[in-house]
Amino acid sequence: MKDNQALKQVAEMVGIADSYVSAWGDEAKVKDETIRRLLMALGYDTKNDEALLESARKKHRPDVLAPVKVVRSGEAMHIALQLGASARVSDFSWRLTTEQGEVMEGWLQSQLVTDDREDGGELTFALPDDLAWGYHKLELFRKRRKSPFEMTLIVTPMSCYKQEALVNEKKLWGTSVQLYSVRTNHNWGIGDFGDLKQLVADIAARGGDFVGLNPIHSLFPANPEGASPYSPSSRRWLNLMYIDVSSVAEFAQCDEAQQLVGSPEFQQRLVEARETNWVNYSEVSCLKMAVLPLLFDTFVERHISKKTARADNFLKFVEDGGESLLHQAAFDALHAHLKKQDDNTWGWPVFPEELRHFDNAEVKTFIKENGKDVQLFMYLQWLADSQLAEVNELAEEKGMAMGLYRDLAVGVCDSGAETWADNGALCQDVSIGAPPDILGPLGQNWGLPPLNPQVLQEMSYEPFVQLLRANMRNCGALRIDHVLGLLRLWWIPKGESATEGAYMYYPVEDMMSILALESHRYQCTVIGEDLGTVPDEIVGQLSDAGIHSYKVFFFETSEDGGYYSPSHYPSQSMATLCTHDMPTLRGFWHCDDLKMGAELGLYPDEEQLNGLFDSRAESKQKILDSLSWHGYLPQGVGHNAAYVPMDRSLSEGMQLHLASSSSALLSLQLEDWLEMDKPVNIPGTVNEYPNWRRKLSTTLDDLFTRQDIIDLTRRLTETRAKASPNTNQE
Repeated sequence: MKDNQALKQVAEMVGIADSYVSAWGDEAKVKDETIRRLLMALGYDTKNDEALLESARKKHRPDVLAPVKVVRSGEAMHIALQLGASARVSDFSWRLTTEQGEVMEGWLQSQLVTDDREDGGELTFALPDDLAWGYHKLELFRKRRKSPFEMTLIVTPMSCYKQEALVNEKKLWGTSVQLYSVRTNHNWGIGDFGDLKQLVADIAARGGDFVGLNPIHSLFPANPEGASPYSPSSRRWLNLMYIDVSSVAEFAQCDEAQQLVGSPEFQQRLVEARETNWVNYSEVSCLKMAVLPLLFDTFVERHISKKTARADNFLKFVEDGGESLLHQAAFDALHAHLKKQDDNTWGWPVFPEELRHFDNAEVKTFIKENGKDVQLFMYLQWLADSQLAEVNELAEEKGMAMGLYRDLAVGVCDSGAETWADNGALCQDVSIGAPPDILGPLGQNWGLPPLNPQVLQEMSYEPFVQLLRANMRNCGALRIDHVLGLLRLWWIPKGESATEGAYMYYPVEDMMSILALESHRYQCTVIGEDLGTVPDEIVGQLSDAGIHSYKVFFFETSEDGGYYSPSHYPSQSMATLCTHDMPTLRGFWHCDDLKMGAELGLYPDEEQLNGLFDSRAESKQKILDSLSWHGYLPQGVGHNAAYVPMDRSLSEGMQLHLASSSSALLSLQLEDWLEMDKPVNIPGTVNEYPNWRRKLSTTLDDLFTRQDIIDLTRRLTETRAKASPNTNQE
């Protein structure tokens, strides 16, 4: 590949960009070796130009019908065919079977739109323009050919769903919380779905319309210390540690479980697990997994063996879960089995070779011989799903406009159930991350294998569809982490640093259209985490697709460093003060994040660190100036930031200032209500800081009986009402 023209040609065909605009505004070139490694990861033969071009021709040889076409309502239903110039149009007929069961048929010749085959182009014919939304099957028949050509035709709405309150421009508020961090006097050392019920009822009673959650995806039951919600084993199933054990129906029917839990030793362990300020995942797992298998035994005895209605519900759940549920349950059972033999078994890459993929014969044997263990994990997923559904139902009963607001992580861990059972949808020789930027000059490598855009199209986007459906269940809104990934992701060849990456582009219009379709089906509003460098080409697409932008107050600054008035935020957005990757409000104000970062070695350049302290001081002063200008600086709070601490009155002033925003949604963190200083997560650390473990400083009961919280939530509700156009009297 002396001139690299073949390499660049195939990269462009595939969607790999050979350059990009850096965070400094410069054009950055991607190394040829990076492109070659990425093409190799996609299955191209890269040993020389001829081999590469030949493999590209084979992979991109057009079929008569493309495997999938996505059309939005109102657009022309024109279907392109790749036919030779000698093929007779009169030999072709078509049949469309809609998802709703309607069957339409016709001849190609009678609905011909264009025929550019003589010039090397396509032949196009038209289908009815009034097709219902859904996933339809198009078949093209040719005389004397036994099997038809097939296409999945996906018809979608123009934009995502919005609740009636949002359509009517009501300004909603709610809280966001890391569920594991919630304290109550009855949980087992970790926030659970029972606690979430209590929180939903408390927020609804005080005028809030949603409770936002960290990703609640399945993690690793056999390796509980792998606690990052953004590195899940699978994004299609739930974290079993969130099961409220005492609320499971079988707990009241199982004498053995009640005796165990009621014993002095167990009760003492529960007390200690609750009282720690950091979640002890290993102990929580040990406590819950000592009891949950006993409940499963009771379920088998009282329900499965007697074929009760409850057993029927479980079996229906298993049937609906299909292969995906079997993958998850088999992985968790096998992982637990191997972990007992070797405590260092952290994921499938260190399983015995014959057990490193679901399709291996030895795995089938394991499932057959350990069927009860596999069914146990299916039962636990059913419990988690049922309890989450109960929380969502409660939110609806309480009149919340949105209810639960879930979070979809950008990818899956490379050692979990989803990669273990993958058959090509994921590109496992690649990791995603972020290129170098001002705050991270080395870039970021997240260790998460991406979806393969070519395979997605070949599979009619089925993995993407199922992912959305799994995460739009039992909620009123879904936040998509790193929503820019619908347009492009930073791909890094496995084993390389983040600087050795390139952008891979995705079929963004198709994916946004499917997102809109599923959001309407599940009546689920979509919020896109669009922080960082946002390419111009996606800004309008996100807006047109009805995806709410993410407005973090501290990032909404003008060129002179001043803060934009929240009243100027776009309506189609969610406003927030802080996120899980930032310091708390108190931590930000007192520069605890910078001090801790220095202690942990994150800022080895002292000059850079001093610059960050200076910048923080300027930011604090401009925040006070903005609050004062807009009338939200509390009485008694000084105007000189150097002498103003973060106290309750200033915190409330900032929250009310943001509550006056024109954003449709306002999300506030419970940590800031509690004036906490320690962060949830410090980006760039693994073992240096106990990420994803820090609990709230008090219980929900104590929090919502405090007069200052009662007053704050009342004022938030009043301020949001004034910000709504239909109630604003100004």
